[in-house]
Amino acid sequence: MDEKTKKQIELHSAGATVRHKSPFSELGSYKNEEKLDQEFINKWIIPFYFELNNQSDDWIETMIKVKLELTEEVILKNLGDFNWRTRSTGSYFASIKQAYQLENIIGTHLLKSEVCYAGAEYAKTIASFNTSKSPNYLKKYLKYYLKKPELYFDQDSVMVALKYLDEINDTNHVDEHIEDWNNMLNWRNNYTYRNLQNLKKTVPEKSDEIDKELNKIGPIDNSIDTEYFKGYIDTLKTIIEN
Repeated sequence: MDEKTKKQIELHSAGATVRHKSPFSELGSYKNEEKLDQEFINKWIIPFYFELNNQSDDWIETMIKVKLELTEEVILKNLGDFNWRTRSTGSYFASIKQAYQLENIIGTHLLKSEVCYAGAEYAKTIASFNTSKSPNYLKKYLKYYLKKPELYFDQDSVMVALKYLDEINDTNHVDEHIEDWNNMLNWRNNYTYRNLQNLKKTVPEKSDEIDKELNKIGPIDNSIDTEYFKGYIDTLKTIIEN
């Protein structure tokens, strides 16, 4: 295997499944100077990255204990690693430590969207911080990425985060993005419909299965439900306050 192919595989595994040029490409991302060692990975990544949406009592008790040992250095090492697992975990750690001083790093990571999956976690952390800068990061993201419906990134999660901040702060920032939100949902709906129709022509023996999928495509649901998000934030608050 040549080095170029190896690098592409490494990037894909890290979560860089879509490389794109954006207005945020020139922003400087926080990056580690050295690779994380296996001992660090075993202690600070593997037990956590797949459980970040966990809201159980057992998880809360575990994280209250973890929080006592958690340092800014650990959070930065996670955020500085080019991998969705570490960056998501670092963002979550920043949330439970309320590490407001790291908001610029997390906000920049959100805007650049260098790895998949992590964006939703950045949005949650930024909303949990709820500083004067928090809505601006979310709005900047939406202003650009809602107009890029072909990029299936974290538009939904960021809209929910901004809506949540509107609800608790009595603001209406999300209204600025409703038209682009609706346009994105319509584009994606139409894109799915066209793809299924084309697939039906290409694979006629699958017509019945494809028709079932086509029948699922109905009116656009443009609602922005924050109920799950509130539960997530409440879990964070319980961890933070104990």
